[in-house]
Amino acid sequence: MTDFIIRNAYLLDIAAAERRGGASIRVEAGKVVELAEDGKALTAGADVAVLDAGGRTLTPGLIDAHVHAAITTMDLAAMGRRQTSWIAIETKFILEGMLRRGFTTVRDAGGMDPGITNALDRGLVKGPRVFRSGRVISQTGGHGDSSGVSQHPQLCACDIKSSAFSHVADGVDAVRKAVREELKAGAHQIKVMAGGGVATPSDPIDMVQYTEAEIRAAVEEAAARRTYAFAHAYIPEAIERAVRAGVRSIEHGNLIDEASAKFMAQQGCYLVPTLVTYDQIAEFGKKLRFPSESLKKLDDVFGAGLGALEIARRAGVKMGFGTDLLGETHPAQSKEFVLRAQVLPAAEILASATLVNAEMMGQAGKLGVLAPGAHADLLLVDGDPLADISVLNGQGERLDLIVRGGEIAVNRL
Repeated sequence: MTDFIIRNAYLLDIAAAERRGGASIRVEAGKVVELAEDGKALTAGADVAVLDAGGRTLTPGLIDAHVHAAITTMDLAAMGRRQTSWIAIETKFILEGMLRRGFTTVRDAGGMDPGITNALDRGLVKGPRVFRSGRVISQTGGHGDSSGVSQHPQLCACDIKSSAFSHVADGVDAVRKAVREELKAGAHQIKVMAGGGVATPSDPIDMVQYTEAEIRAAVEEAAARRTYAFAHAYIPEAIERAVRAGVRSIEHGNLIDEASAKFMAQQGCYLVPTLVTYDQIAEFGKKLRFPSESLKKLDDVFGAGLGALEIARRAGVKMGFGTDLLGETHPAQSKEFVLRAQVLPAAEILASATLVNAEMMGQAGKLGVLAPGAHADLLLVDGDPLADISVLNGQGERLDLIVRGGEIAVNRL
């Protein structure tokens, strides 16, 4: 079903932070073509289905701007031994779960190959719309370098080492080549590792990675393809270096300070916090065989997440919505709403997962909004997310209608 009308809904106007009754919406050929309020009836021909919302809340589909759907287990050693076909099948189920939770669009933050997006485009996988980053770009010993430390490293003259997850590229020219290769393969945007991370073995959290020139090379190559680069970073020095180089967003940013937040705001750089991944690693990491070296680094960032939100908000940084979950913890995706609600108003969290993410990803007016011409990505929620954002938590139990691109994925009306 791609042509239909929904009547008798409460419209969640996220920009205005209002929920208003008497709303109707018309969808044709996968797009929103008309939106009416104040009880105005939208007429339908005999061949157009009419759905009664029954007073449920009509919202845009949600956007998660930091997912790793193709990292299908937290046991990273086991992940390295899995065949690509096995990973692809697991990725299918992870993506389908995201759609059931109301995420109609996601931004891959590294690891997804073109085959998955091709399967999505052909309807073989009933998942969200995916903006794919492909392999991340990392320096030697950086957050994308998962190789162990050797007492006798066998160095060669090559500048790039590639795996399914990353290109380890050193030097401006090598970074350019690695980025061009991912863009050639259809990556929608480029992710650069600009600082230390939790999951990799040899890079402390407080490490600064890549020179400004190397990051700028990635930014320039992405811009040449009319897209952008974004960066993983935790500490102020790494954040400021990546922002100076021109990245669109900083991912995580747990250890941000007032000065780096102010600089981000001045430069118009977005922040995508990811609280729920640390919550899940802390709770399940040891049981799920997350690397012990990585668990030791978790304390450096876990407790700082909520404070980073408050710092960024005071500075006026635009904050997107991301989760960064791995493997078995993907079902906790919607818990990100509840965690953020400890320090942020529901309206701002909802804006992060719709309007802000769409703008950050260059999709303003197309995604994250219910307006004529936008993609028909929408939800009918049993409840009011402005009053109680926890109605979005769980596995979509309170989502009675989920529509992605005009196609109905879930219908409990």
